[in-house]
Amino acid sequence: MTTRAELTEKIVAHKTFNDIKWSDVAAAVGQSKEWTTAALMGQISLSKEQAYAAGNALGLNFSDEEIALLMTVPYRGSLPTAVPTDPLIYRLYEVVNVYGTTMKALIEEEFGDGIMSAIDFTMDISRKADPKGDRVTIVLDGKFLPYKMY
Repeated sequence: MTTRAELTEKIVAHKTFNDIKWSDVAAAVGQSKEWTTAALMGQISLSKEQAYAAGNALGLNFSDEEIALLMTVPYRGSLPTAVPTDPLIYRLYEVVNVYGTTMKALIEEEFGDGIMSAIDFTMDISRKADPKGDRVTIVLDGKFLPYKMY
């Protein structure tokens, strides 16, 4: 019996070895590179058709069991430790630690008491050329959900 974590490792190893881009897999699946990557990393479930399309794009002939794992609603949260140790993920964690209260204050000032949805949500990651070194641009776009009074 394969676990979802083992399937993720298989996908990532195969993708890396064969120099396949997430954006190419996403085009075959019909979703954004961000959504498709999250799904294949085990954080979002795919439809059967999307799972087969991903397998074809990756050149992997997924078993029925693997297709079922890709279709299963996951337990979300991909960090193995409370404080991330991977340097890139830690820097994002640091951004939230340093600027989280600022983001919260500015969102509440603009929208009121509520949260940004991570369900009705999109993300875009892109590269921006800069003579001092290319920049990473991350756009998080979530619907505002006000707390309701009752």
